[in-house]
Amino acid sequence: MKQIPLDSEYLLSSLLVLLGIHSPTGYTDPIVRSVCQMLKELDIEFELTRRGAIRATLRGKQGSPDRAVVTHLDTIGAMVRELKDNGRLGLVPVGTWSSRFAEGGRVSIFTDDLIYRGQVLPLKASGHTFDRDVDTQPVGWDHVELRVDERACNKQQLLDLGINVGDFVGFDSCTEEFPNGYICARHLDNKAGVAAVLTAAKYLIDNEIELPVDLHLLFTISEEVGSGASAVLHGDVAEMITVDNGTTAPGQSASEFGVTIAMADSSGPFDYHLTHHLIHLCQENKLPFRRDILRYYRCDSASALEAGNDIRTALITFGVDGSHGYERTNVDSLKSIAQLIVAYSTQRPLHASQRDPLSTLEDFPETRDTDVEGVKFIPPNPIQQVAEKLTEEVIDK
Repeated sequence: MKQIPLDSEYLLSSLLVLLGIHSPTGYTDPIVRSVCQMLKELDIEFELTRRGAIRATLRGKQGSPDRAVVTHLDTIGAMVRELKDNGRLGLVPVGTWSSRFAEGGRVSIFTDDLIYRGQVLPLKASGHTFDRDVDTQPVGWDHVELRVDERACNKQQLLDLGINVGDFVGFDSCTEEFPNGYICARHLDNKAGVAAVLTAAKYLIDNEIELPVDLHLLFTISEEVGSGASAVLHGDVAEMITVDNGTTAPGQSASEFGVTIAMADSSGPFDYHLTHHLIHLCQENKLPFRRDILRYYRCDSASALEAGNDIRTALITFGVDGSHGYERTNVDSLKSIAQLIVAYSTQRPLHASQRDPLSTLEDFPETRDTDVEGVKFIPPNPIQQVAEKLTEEVIDK
């Protein structure tokens, strides 16, 4: 495949729109509506679950069994836990993240009727008052509070504003982009993934590329709290690629350039055949890639499998430095993700020979092994590991 000329302007503009919309898990309706509008503009059909997860479809030559690419719209955030006597708000996190990254954050408070602005501060926020105690105070959600930018000096004044326990708090993305391709913002996890998926879909639509099977684009709304793709999948999907962030840090292999293919996360290994299929696609299309294992990480694939879906899953990631904090990636990584999605969606699926939920041994893919009947032996040369070869007839059966 030749280099895929993606619409880079669309990629960045879509990302900036998404980053401008607060979407903590549980308060995702605004971003769901925005993504639905983007899908309409691309002339892509879609459906919504009762709670708002999106299932869009690009039609292929063949319907079920088909494939899916999933990414999540929700982000980390917070909720009001307590209305304090000093007129400030105690918080509880939505999603798993450290309060050290909440400190200083500009936020919106979503009450029943109004949206207020404010800022998260440590309990001891002024060096002129607390001197060195500012530096030595503990880190934790019990040690920060939200200062509302309204006249609120006590609990009653907060109630008079209509602020209540359980109100959602969304953190501003504080986005910056640079000529060298770097993008810095909160919530690149996973709005950058959403922008990459939409950009790949736009390329397929604009170039009228015929797909071998239906491709579903799934946008979930509760990945940050673990339920993710458990509800939006139907039984017709046989293999699914998750798009999310991969952390760049000591001990990790992920990069802010190219694609990082996760071999496993905290829920266990991803599907061997599908993962290696993606590796081969990167090699064939000269896409820079790395492999990584994400030990303290969970994605939409885990929730899909735990919900009882018998599907092959894999995870491709764009590299993010400082995940769940002040994040950074590079547009090069997002383009590579979109290019891999295009390459994947135009190839015959791995499940082509496994048309039904239950099939025969002849339809099951093969991997190599050493002598399993007796004592393992060391062969004179490494055993060649060959990917399953799909015949032209398989897809047309």
